[in-house]
Amino acid sequence: MTDIRRLVLDVLKPHHPTIVELARKLSVLEGVSGVNLTLEEVDQETESIKITIEGSALDFDSIESAISETGAVIHSVDSVSAGKKMVEEVETPQDR
Repeated sequence: MTDIRRLVLDVLKPHHPTIVELARKLSVLEGVSGVNLTLEEVDQETESIKITIEGSALDFDSIESAISETGAVIHSVDSVSAGKKMVEEVETPQDR
């Protein structure tokens, strides 16, 4: 089985815990070497955030569980990188 190296997730969460607390919770999971949480939108009861997680062997199930334990839900998996090497997205003329 090929290891997942990067996940980009669109997540909807309540105001508490904060993105700082959620980042700390995700950063200590096995296989995670770094996380980035970006606040995208805020409404009265929730926040939309983009979560980027990188590591040598990410376990999607444990990441999903950690997120749901905070009352948050993954809306979509926007990007996945897997394999022996990270492959960066390349811009093409169609992207302009």
